[in-house]
Amino acid sequence: MREGLAGLTLRGRAFLAAGATAIFCAIILGQTTLTRIGVLVLALPLASALVIGRRRYHLSASRTVHPRLVSAGQPARIDLHLANNGRSTAGAILVEDQVPYALGTRPRFVLQGIARQWERQVTYQVRSDVRGRFEIGPVTLRIADPFGLVELRRALPGTAPLVVTPRTVALPQIPVIGGWSGSGEHRPQAFAAGSAEDVSVREYRRGDELRRVHWRSSARTGELMVRREEQPWEARATVLLDNRLRAHRGQGLGSSFEYAVVAAASLVLHLDQHGYAVRLVLADGTSSDETSTAVLERLALVTTTQHARIETGWTGDQTRGGLVVAVLGGREPADTTPLRQIRHDAGTALAMVLDVDQWAGRSAAPGTGGDPSVAGLGWRSVTLGPRDRLDTAWRDLGRASGRPVGAAGLAASTGVGAPGGAG
Repeated sequence: MREGLAGLTLRGRAFLAAGATAIFCAIILGQTTLTRIGVLVLALPLASALVIGRRRYHLSASRTVHPRLVSAGQPARIDLHLANNGRSTAGAILVEDQVPYALGTRPRFVLQGIARQWERQVTYQVRSDVRGRFEIGPVTLRIADPFGLVELRRALPGTAPLVVTPRTVALPQIPVIGGWSGSGEHRPQAFAAGSAEDVSVREYRRGDELRRVHWRSSARTGELMVRREEQPWEARATVLLDNRLRAHRGQGLGSSFEYAVVAAASLVLHLDQHGYAVRLVLADGTSSDETSTAVLERLALVTTTQHARIETGWTGDQTRGGLVVAVLGGREPADTTPLRQIRHDAGTALAMVLDVDQWAGRSAAPGTGGDPSVAGLGWRSVTLGPRDRLDTAWRDLGRASGRPVGAAGLAASTGVGAPGGAG
């Protein structure tokens, strides 16, 4: 009864006040008929509160998200399964699933005929233009009497995650001239000789063939060492995302940082589709060597950092001789040294440089030519503004594939594209 009285609506409270007032006036005026009316008006919300409060629903809710990982702007389907495991029945219940504001309005359903062992599945769609991780749920039940005098709200525990990755656009393919395999194919190939990792050694393990013993290393270390000849040379690519707060301008979806995230996501997906083992590196030096799906999920949650400079601790054997594609924001004199070191270790270094002054509302010189501060360090670069297309910028980088790249004089270019537009 206490729970029912706590759920009295404005109409129910008005009925209580009207009934009590009618009874009080009837006593003063001596009107028996008015007393009966007052008792009826007063008893109606009390009876509704008693009936609604005594009901015990054992409802359960579970939901499935299809797909769990969705690109920004694409819809996801939510299957909400409701079941009544109790003995109580109900006429109608208003079901409302809690969803974040970025996913749209809260879906509402009116369910009727809830009986014992009742089950029902409802489906709705959500869509977000903002990347991130969102929790869907819990379910809120609104139980009311037919007169609208009492309304109770009950929450069913349980949530389901939905990850919205950055928007990506298919990128045009740029032919690989020569390449690491020397086959002239338009995609990287793996082969069994030639990398620094192939000639490395490790400790002898039981079962290793004696013909693989590296006697020179064994004599130097005092333990048996064997060659690691069976490991192939993979085509590796590193996507560097400059996520320093000081390197970007603008706010929200229209900021240069969000543009950079879209570009990085497009590059990761494109390189993975073309056979590269892709690694994502942030300005603070953190990196991930996971699948493209895991990298996109990481990009869904990436934020700006207060780091002052681009760290280069991630460079080394995995970067040497490989492809590095950087998405850079505003640059400072202190960035020259790390960019020169990254270029030194990379076989091919490409850069998409964002003219962040345009995001700040300041006009800049038109054109998409290479940025001097980056091109002078051996990078092949292109400059972009908020209205420039990433796929066009990548084609511009591909047109320079015949020129020597950096001190090594490599002439390799790689298929990487970008979102169809900057918006």
